[in-house]
Order: sequence, then structure tokens, then C-alpha cells
Amino acid sequence: MTALYTELVGSGRPRFAFLHGLLGRGRNWTLLAQQLDAAGYPAVLFDLPNHGRSGWTDEFRYASMADAVAAEIDLRMGSAAQLILVGHSMGGKVAMLTALAHPGLVAGLVVVDIAPGHSAQVDTFTPLVAALRGLDLSTLGSRAEADERLRAQVPDDAVRLFLLQNLRRKGGWHWQPNLALLGDSLDAIGGWPEVTAAPFTGPVLWLAGERSPYVRPEHEAEMRRLFPAVQKVVVPGAGHWVHADAPEFTFDALRGFAERVSPPSRP
Repeated sequence: MTALYTELVGSGRPRFAFLHGLLGRGRNWTLLAQQLDAAGYPAVLFDLPNHGRSGWTDEFRYASMADAVAAEIDLRMGSAAQLILVGHSMGGKVAMLTALAHPGLVAGLVVVDIAPGHSAQVDTFTPLVAALRGLDLSTLGSRAEADERLRAQVPDDAVRLFLLQNLRRKGGWHWQPNLALLGDSLDAIGGWPEVTAAPFTGPVLWLAGERSPYVRPEHEAEMRRLFPAVQKVVVPGAGHWVHADAPEFTFDALRGFAERVSPPSRP
């Protein structure tokens, strides 16, 4: 099983575990995790397989990713960890499957702008992955040069900054994510596996960006079948990156959810 890299934010037993989206890493959640820690909720940030500092795999399978997350939680915190598991986009699918397959580890679930079904919008990552794979790192002199080379293919400054967080110089310029596998697995990443597990009956918060196309009316029935206690909240003005577009709203929503699920570990 793939070893996963994790970082602890705060001290004491983690109450939250955060899973990032495609081409992200655990540190994407740092600011929100620090705010929750200050409110009495330490957190652990995961780099998912083929991302960040975690190991690479030969194939992309959501079920295997969920099992890897569960194994890491069990290893670090024990089989009664009872974490609030938060996942965005790809990480939200992993979080849902982790809760379904390993409910004893999960006190509550927060799914951020994704649904248990096919996500056609993953196709928007095709040109982004191609741009990264096409960048000649052997002739690269600096991160600023990489930014400039990518500008024509990735004109959005925020998206380019997000992608370039994956560029590392140690031992020669290289990308941390397994771009070859991820680029060849976009259909699987946009998909959703057959679920045979019983529904997860614990509390679930489902955050959907008001301007995002990822959560659609046709997803509601399956979400409520798998997670009968789900509470859906539409985040005003937010796109797909809900926690970046509406950080204060997201923090308040997660803190309020945590206060209902599990009291803070300190004042």
C-alpha cells in the first residue's frame, strides 16, 4: 500500500483530516487548518497518492486511495480515530469512499464541491497537465522562468501559481505529482466507482460553490442514498475552489459543523 505524507497542524490529537484535489497537496489547506487549530481543532493534512511527497502508484483507483488514507489514520491515530474528514474535488471523492468503507474512523464528513458521480469538468485539467508535461525542465533556470513559459498555455495567474507549487528544484527541476499517470487517468479521476458498502449514517456537510458546475441536481439522489444525514449548503459567490473563494464562510461552516459533531479539545 502506498505510504502517504502527512503534516500535523497544532498539537494534540487531530480532530480534522484534510484531503486535497487534483494537482494539489495537503498544504493547500494550511490557512484553514491553522484557523481551526486556534479554535481548538488540530488537523492533519494529507498528500494523496501521486501528489506532493506521497508515493506513486502504477494505476489510479479511488478505492485504493481511500484504503491508503484509512491505513494512515489507523497507523497514526488508531482504529477509533473519529476524525472529521474533509475533502475537496478529487479528495472529496476519496473522503466519501473512506467514510463508506471505514466508518469507524470517521466522526463526520465534509464534502467540498464534488458529488458521488461522474465529473465531466475534469476535462478542464487536460490542457493543464499537458502544459506541465510539455515544459522542458532540463533547460529551466528559475521558477520565474517556468511561470513565464507557462503563461501562454495557462494565462490565469492564480491557476498558474497553483500549478507551480508542484515544481521542485532539489536534485534537478522536477514535478512532484505523477503527471504521466494523472494525465492518462483523467477519465478515472472524473469517474465514480461502484459502491457496495452500506450508507454512511454519520453527519455529513456538503458544500457546493454557487458558481461551480461540479454539483448538479441529478447528483442529489445518490448523495442522499449514500449519506442519509447529509446537509447541503450552497456557498454564495464561490466557484469550484470554495475554500479559496470564500475562506471565512468555509471556516465558519467547518467550525460550526465540528461543534455539533465533536467539542473542541481546548478553549
